[in-house]
Amino acid sequence: MTWANTIKSAFWLAFIGVLLFWSAGTLDWPGAWIFLAEMIAGTVVTVAWLAQHDPGLLSERLSGPYQKGQVLWDKVFMSVLIVVWYGWLALMGLDAKRWGTSHMPSWLNDAGAVLIPIGFLAVLWTFRENSFAAPVIKIQEERGQKVIDTGPYRIVRHPMYASALVYMLGMPLLLGSWMGLAALPVIVAFLIIRIFIEESTLRKGLPGYDDYAARVRYRLLPGVW
Repeated sequence: MTWANTIKSAFWLAFIGVLLFWSAGTLDWPGAWIFLAEMIAGTVVTVAWLAQHDPGLLSERLSGPYQKGQVLWDKVFMSVLIVVWYGWLALMGLDAKRWGTSHMPSWLNDAGAVLIPIGFLAVLWTFRENSFAAPVIKIQEERGQKVIDTGPYRIVRHPMYASALVYMLGMPLLLGSWMGLAALPVIVAFLIIRIFIEESTLRKGLPGYDDYAARVRYRLLPGVW
């Protein structure tokens, strides 16, 4: 991991912190501090593991949301998603603190604090099995991309998104925002749209994906979809 990527990651985490506390209008927000601590810890552990075990995937993950070979529709999608994502964070700061419109039981805050690291661990499991888990939709011919059907990929076709769902459910709970929780289906809808874009790309460009999709029936949630 280069110094440039280290600085980029630190800036991203700092920006999230500034956005949360600016929208909240106060630094007196224990849930946000816990969230940032979990974010930092999860990022450090993930980066350290990838640096040791899969530097190629680490390079892919740090390459940003716009890359060479990326599907055009995914570039459009990522542009919209970035705005929606940061808007969601700001909404939770406004709701939980500045407006004070949400009063969530502490046990739900605690549940959120548990779900976030579970989400990180599920992502690590996905990375362990799939060295081609790039942050953008593209066929990685230069890295010899192939279909992965081990680990979590035996259960659902998109375990990265399933892991993200666990993580994102934990966010509004830990931050104490009912509005953030109510807006979560919007984020989920974006993930579903991206799954369709990704599967269309994989079916066209990755040999064996059609057979894999026939074997593993569920995309996101076992027994549901």
